Amino acid sequence: MKKFASVVAMLVLTAVSLVAFSTPASAEEVKMVGVITKAVVAADKKSVTVTLKDSKTAAEVVVVVTDELTIDKFGDKRIVEGDEIRVKYEAVDGKNMTKLFKKTAGC
Repeated sequence: MKKFASVVAMLVLTAVSLVAFSTPASAEEVKMVGVITKAVVAADKKSVTVTLKDSKTAAEVVVVVTDELTIDKFGDKRIVEGDEIRVKYEAVDGKNMTKLFKKTAGC
């Protein structure tokens, strides 16, 4: 009986430590390559909403670009509809926010 109690105590201690020291789940980062089918620059020119057609699944994915360098590339037509893009994004408040957005051929 004493051995059983010590085994149970050890299991409880292990379970509590796993819960206490585990890191919280973070947003999942998604990587994909796709072709731009639509790009809309916001009126304040602080973001661009881009629709991409995933090259693997043919699904349409909408992402929001907020970094100034990439927004400038949309403004001066270095990135246009039809370009193939490599993108990393994660969902934040229901929107797919980009972490990486660049042409596969270089830009």
